[in-house]
Amino acid sequence: MAAVFARLGRIIGRHPRVTVIVWLAVAVAGYGIAVLGVHGGQSVFDRVTSGAPAVPGSQSAQADALLDQLDQSGESLTLVLSGVDPSSAAVAAAMPAVRQDLAAVPGVVSVVDPLALPGGATNPAAAPLIARDGHGFLVVVGLDPKLAKDAQTAALDSVHAVLQGAPARLQEAAPGASGIVGGSSLIVSDIHGQVEKDLRTGEAVALPIALIAMVFVFGGFLTAGMPMGGALASIGVGLAVLLGLTYVMNIDASTLNVITALGIGLSIDYGLLVVSRFREEIHRLIDADGGAGTRRRRGDGTVATAIERTLATAGRTVSFSAVIVAISLAGLFVFQPPILRAISASSVAIVVVALATALTLVPALLVLAGRRLARPSPLLRVPGLRRVMAHTSDVQSSEGFFSRLTARVQRRPWLVIAGCVLVLGLIALPVRHLELRNSGAELLPAGSSQRAFIDEIAADYPAAQTAPVTVVAQTSLESATAFAAKLADLPQVASVDPPRAAGSYVTIGVRPDSADAGGKVARSVVSQIRGQDPGFPTWVTGQAAHSVDFMASLAERVWWAVGIIAVATLVLLFLMTGSVVIPVKALLTNALSLAAAIGVLVWVFQDGHVSGLLGFIPVGGIESYVIAIVIAFAFGLAMDYEVFLLSRVKELHDEGHSTDEAVRLGLQRSGRVITSAAAIIIVVFAGFVAGRLLIIKEVGFALAVAVFVDATLVRCLLVPATMTVLGKWNWWAPKPLKRLYEKAAITH
Repeated sequence: MAAVFARLGRIIGRHPRVTVIVWLAVAVAGYGIAVLGVHGGQSVFDRVTSGAPAVPGSQSAQADALLDQLDQSGESLTLVLSGVDPSSAAVAAAMPAVRQDLAAVPGVVSVVDPLALPGGATNPAAAPLIARDGHGFLVVVGLDPKLAKDAQTAALDSVHAVLQGAPARLQEAAPGASGIVGGSSLIVSDIHGQVEKDLRTGEAVALPIALIAMVFVFGGFLTAGMPMGGALASIGVGLAVLLGLTYVMNIDASTLNVITALGIGLSIDYGLLVVSRFREEIHRLIDADGGAGTRRRRGDGTVATAIERTLATAGRTVSFSAVIVAISLAGLFVFQPPILRAISASSVAIVVVALATALTLVPALLVLAGRRLARPSPLLRVPGLRRVMAHTSDVQSSEGFFSRLTARVQRRPWLVIAGCVLVLGLIALPVRHLELRNSGAELLPAGSSQRAFIDEIAADYPAAQTAPVTVVAQTSLESATAFAAKLADLPQVASVDPPRAAGSYVTIGVRPDSADAGGKVARSVVSQIRGQDPGFPTWVTGQAAHSVDFMASLAERVWWAVGIIAVATLVLLFLMTGSVVIPVKALLTNALSLAAAIGVLVWVFQDGHVSGLLGFIPVGGIESYVIAIVIAFAFGLAMDYEVFLLSRVKELHDEGHSTDEAVRLGLQRSGRVITSAAAIIIVVFAGFVAGRLLIIKEVGFALAVAVFVDATLVRCLLVPATMTVLGKWNWWAPKPLKRLYEKAAITH
């Protein structure tokens, strides 16, 4: 295998400029196509979808399909008017002009408000359209369901403009009039717009800070720019790949931010390792040459040899790591929900892109920089920076902070193990009351106009709001009415709407005794209804029903995903180390790290601690698919750092060092890369926490915590301690497997 990577190094060493030019062209084209739509098509932001996570074939999905068939209405927009007295004669006189303008919009088939009914606000049918406090009302505009997409978009825009202008037109009749326009199309637009803003915010925060951090890691801008170049190329190409995937599967809008953060993080991770190894190799070659200058030309063979050795070692390591990360992420594909399958496919594609930049673009940039990377940075001349960078930038010494830390750990390994397990266990305690849920529009930030619209409808117009739980029954209206009466007697049911017939089906709205449409009470009501046997087919849907079905689908397939990831990890780490002990230990330590990360996630986002600081409103639980994403991503990143460390330890052990010495020197040589990469990837994920969409905040925060815990407690303390305790048993495997390893080992 080393020969393959060495050959790649030789090719890049001969053609660095061509490699860089090709990557530049591909990245610019990818960005232009995906974000700007220069190809004449839609951008990736236009093609992503939004909606409640569904499970194909589930009861809630079947009910939704039936409701779609039964629903003969088209798109609609609603104006919530506030500060208006619906019984005012002046308001009643001003409204016809607004109705007339709305009805004149091509494609509008209905305009409904309480003042348009016979008797106006006194008509009993107007009650659902009038605010509880009597100081507002709704205006609902419906479109023709047969409108073509372009005509529908134009109609929605025109109706939106008229509705937005209505409060101003009512100022003379109602001086305090104000209003919010809402509807499903605007909610989707708000989500997509927030995703795009959060993506730009995340990149604007993460990339500059990551660059500054790498300047301190490498001691100069030139070297720091290498991994950053790979990250920027990954963004452009990655977004183009995501655009392509939207043509073969539905990609949820939130996927863009999650995948972009992963792509940036992995690109920097892999780039750091490659750059660090190259600097080590070129220093070694220069020292072997008697220190004969750092100003020789690239053609003297030193740079070519350094890049060849770099890819033969670090290239193999990042490839091995990428395979394990990709397998971890591919584990999501075993689940039924399309959102998880889309994230799985997208993330695996991004891993491939990040690996490609690390194996080709970054080495090409290194070749072009050549011996300049071995020279002292001009930044070292800045007063104060020299002392700081002496402690932060990579060094060639076999002795340093990490070797001294490891030596201390090795003196009291059992105490370190006990301390780490205790701390991780305490951090993981909140997992005991983890509450999984699938939220709806409450995932939008508090400042969102559509969040405000939904909150106002829920608070002031409960009768106009769709019931949180909907039952679709295939029976007569008479039988459905009798069934509805039984449902009204169920525990935790506040009320049941009168059944409504639609062809051979009847729909029944059930309102749980809780304002939380996706909470425990609503899910309990769903389970109770599904436990009934009315004697005719029924289907239950709604936010809580989707949540119940989603979690059931996760529970059904979770052990398949765990099994696939565990077996793949065991096999790949065995082929790398020749041990069955090290892979098992890696799984156990990673499980502790994951539990701790999820514990902190629950403490912050479910329990609501520091919600003001992070700028979100707690929804009483963690999104169910966020947990799946965090586990897959965090496990993959943890294995990233495990491979970085083990590759060095194994290399030193194979050279004849004892296990303790190999661990000490291995952590010294890889610890700086691991902690630097972790610090930068934490910055990347923290940058996306600065966004406003709750899902992105949860994922970014949990992964930042997972990386921090893994790179500090686990990689720098727990792993050296356990390897010290195990000693020679680290490398144990049954004789048949030893023989297999000798034939199939993945080595330098």
